[in-house]
Amino acid sequence: MNLVTGATGLLGSHIVEQLRKRGQPVRVLVRPGSDRSWLETQNVEFAAGDITEPGSLSAACAGVDAVYHSAAKVGDWGPWEEFQRITIDGTRNMLEAAIAAGVRRFVHISSISAYGYHTRDVTVDETCGLGYQLYRWAYYSKSKVAAEQLVWDAHRAGRIEVTVIRPAWIYGPRDRATIARLYHMVTTGRAKILGRGDNRLNVVYAGNIAEAAIAAAGRADCNGEAFNCSNDGCITQQEYFDLLARTIGVPPVKRHVPYRVAYFAGFVLECLGHALGWRKPPFVTRYAVWLMGRRSYFSADKARRVLGWEPTVTYEVGVPMTIRWYLGSREGAARTRMAD
Repeated sequence: MNLVTGATGLLGSHIVEQLRKRGQPVRVLVRPGSDRSWLETQNVEFAAGDITEPGSLSAACAGVDAVYHSAAKVGDWGPWEEFQRITIDGTRNMLEAAIAAGVRRFVHISSISAYGYHTRDVTVDETCGLGYQLYRWAYYSKSKVAAEQLVWDAHRAGRIEVTVIRPAWIYGPRDRATIARLYHMVTTGRAKILGRGDNRLNVVYAGNIAEAAIAAAGRADCNGEAFNCSNDGCITQQEYFDLLARTIGVPPVKRHVPYRVAYFAGFVLECLGHALGWRKPPFVTRYAVWLMGRRSYFSADKARRVLGWEPTVTYEVGVPMTIRWYLGSREGAARTRMAD
């Protein structure tokens, strides 16, 4: 039995999908009131619970061989208390429940941003340390570092086998975080290239990450190992936007803004947002600028070498697939509103 947390989210749903394609049994931890509609098509077992409520986790972990822990607070905005409660304390709760239930392997989904904010033209791999130049409000990345530390502490104490997966910017069907915003920016002409646009992006299809996580979970030699799942090949920022525009059927993005200008704008807006208590994130944040425009690159060579991981969905396939899903989901939502 495999237990997946965060199964209603982007990566968690793709882990479920890939496990079921392999005929493996899946149990999903879902909060009361969560949208189960897609999961109900996957023939999975449901366990009601919440990673922030330790008492709800023991039954979910009973009889489980591997836990895929992808639940976390997503996004780079919000009060620190939420990141502490969901990402850090939630990971601690899941670890303790898994250990108490005798789970063999804990597959922890971290992030390349846990390495910190490298911006120079350097290549970052799994030998690099975590937490480089994290600024005051880097709550998402700080919480990912702290959660990962809990996992490594449990492993070093000999309490459970662990594997850490560090994805980059994730995309794919069931993406409710970024695709709508990107689509709107490209179709309205508001999208801009940060810098020259020749920097390599770390963007990766969710199903490809799921394949790497599943491969690592079943291998004894991956106990105690971390893997960057950080690209599906080489694509520059300009090439990525060109592919988006071509898929949507609009003119390519040609306007540029200097990286430093965009980064400073993000800083100013963050200052305003925190001072005024904005609940929604600013239009631009430093984290978003860093994701798109940095010169540093995160290598996935270890996953390719050790796991034999070769992304099965390329950008040329995955980006159009994601756009089609988004348009279909938008039309479905519109029909539902009309019916109501």
